[in-house]
Amino acid sequence: MISADEMAVVDENAAALGVPRKQLMESSGNAVARVVREVADPGARVAIVAGRGNNGGDGLVAARFLSEYDVTVHLLGRAETISTDIARENWAALQRADLDAREVRDSTTLDLGAPDVVVDAMLGTGVTGDPREPERSAIEAVDALDATVVAVDVPSGVDADTGDRATPAVDADHVVTFHDAKPGLDALDCVVTVADIGIPAAAERFVERGDLQRVRRGGETKGDNGRVFVIGGGPYTGAPAMAAQGALRAGADLSFVAVPESVKTPIASYAEDLIVQPYDGERLTPEHVPDLVETAHDHDDVVVLGPGLGSADDTLDAVREFLDSFEGRAVVDADALSVVPEVDTDADLVLTPNSHEFVELGGEAVEDFRGDEDAVESLAAELGHVVLAKAKTDVVSDGERTRVCRAGTPGMTVGGTGDTLAGITAAMVATLDPFEAACVAPYVNGRAGELVAEEHAPGGGLLASDLLDRIPRAIWGEDRPES
Repeated sequence: MISADEMAVVDENAAALGVPRKQLMESSGNAVARVVREVADPGARVAIVAGRGNNGGDGLVAARFLSEYDVTVHLLGRAETISTDIARENWAALQRADLDAREVRDSTTLDLGAPDVVVDAMLGTGVTGDPREPERSAIEAVDALDATVVAVDVPSGVDADTGDRATPAVDADHVVTFHDAKPGLDALDCVVTVADIGIPAAAERFVERGDLQRVRRGGETKGDNGRVFVIGGGPYTGAPAMAAQGALRAGADLSFVAVPESVKTPIASYAEDLIVQPYDGERLTPEHVPDLVETAHDHDDVVVLGPGLGSADDTLDAVREFLDSFEGRAVVDADALSVVPEVDTDADLVLTPNSHEFVELGGEAVEDFRGDEDAVESLAAELGHVVLAKAKTDVVSDGERTRVCRAGTPGMTVGGTGDTLAGITAAMVATLDPFEAACVAPYVNGRAGELVAEEHAPGGGLLASDLLDRIPRAIWGEDRPES
């Protein structure tokens, strides 16, 4: 089964893979027409009640496949207010073909006649709550008829995820849903047909621009979009600063960096937006852990643990103690990864190993994670955490679900791009399910690299710092589909 939100992601991913929504609409409308032909003989009267979105567009397409029937199309509203280009094109096609297609500009004037079949193409899977006019009156009119009702994707007024019925809701006899069953349809007393409309399996396997629809900013208070707490630095200063800036650019409201006092000044100088919280000494040691855990818990921070920490024995001991005590959400990167197999933690972790670190975690030695997704899935299941395995092609798994991300450029082999990825991942973990966050993050990071290459560095010379300014555009720019 697939939820309404996930279906929207898959639709857009299919378009990114070269199967445009217009083609899917054609297949959807054809599937609806097939069911109408199953429930009514040629010559029967068919009334198609269409909304002004893509669900209505599916109904408009169906009309063209029902030439052997007495079809009337009732568009709920003015044609110029149809909300998508492809639905508008299909309305225009009906006009040019001289089909009986009518605009219903006043819902009180809707007259469906006495049809044998009604096609409900008013409200799709993305619409919840009690219907407004003109759909409200149209739903009541449909339910008052003595006709077989065929609903497109989901009966109007029914929540596709829960099966809850609004007031009013269409009482359908048949539902033609697309690609996969919707959870809420199990609650309905009707015949459900799941139609294959040509969405490739790759639309669910590969992370593409449709996954950006998962990312939404909201809230009214500072911190509602996440606080990221980077614990790193000591031997290295650039890595924690890059991770913290990556988190801010990816939408976190606040980004804190906990580092040794000895490197506070250089890290603070990287960006005035960073809030640097120093602790005594030259590197992370066990004595610092209680205060760091308390800070992270008190503020419900998403922690990034690892960038620039180094691999001194007492630093790794501190990482063990932190993970043993911490019960929140964390992205574990770089040197901190090596201790994860030894720790039984209650934290929700996203691990971001490269191929070498993947082996240190207990995974198989593989040349390229793509084609060896089973190795990533197996390690994630064994560790009980989400694994984002970094390579030319990234693979993400929580042990049950596995996705592949191909975004990026060859120039991103330069140092520091993994640090920006860790920060982006933390920002996403603040508002998304950890697995979903781990899927979106490498796409955003890779797309930012592609934007740099498109602008001025196609042949190389990319710096990790170049990615920072492109991260917001990679999330919110012209590639992002409408939510």
